[in-house]
Amino acid sequence: MQRIEFLNHPASGQLPDLQWGIRIDGTDLRTYTADATRDLWRQEHEEENPAENDLFLLHQHGGLSLREVGDPVGHFLGDPAPEFADPSTGTTPVLGCSCGIWGCWPLLTVITTTPDTITWSSFRQPFRKKWGELPMGPYTFDRATYEAALADPVHVAEDPLGPHSETAP
Repeated sequence: MQRIEFLNHPASGQLPDLQWGIRIDGTDLRTYTADATRDLWRQEHEEENPAENDLFLLHQHGGLSLREVGDPVGHFLGDPAPEFADPSTGTTPVLGCSCGIWGCWPLLTVITTTPDTITWSSFRQPFRKKWGELPMGPYTFDRATYEAALADPVHVAEDPLGPHSETAP
């Protein structure tokens, strides 16, 4: 099983809200997403500057706003508020866009719960249907540990990935 950490941190740039951040086995979820989408982006864009490209990949997503999520327990247990739910795919956003509007560029996943585990699988980017399911996960967590991490998020003073450019996908 994997280990999850939920974080609360200020948004990068000029966004006023605190964000939900996520680490799986000590690695920011955005790092896994960058790795999973690197080759897909290369197929769409000519790579001009590798350092800028890596920065773009790491910051293509931001956290979800604490204010927007409202009920984090329901949300991160796969029962999001109606404005977050996608009944056609059964997915829940776990990351939003770096611009601060979650629906602009969300990372969606199926959250499956059992009495003992929580599993995140079938990660997708809804605005790139041709990408299909992203090559990441599934991630399975012990439910008691997951719920404890969700109830007591780690508070950090800044975005764990540091500052970034304000370019969105």
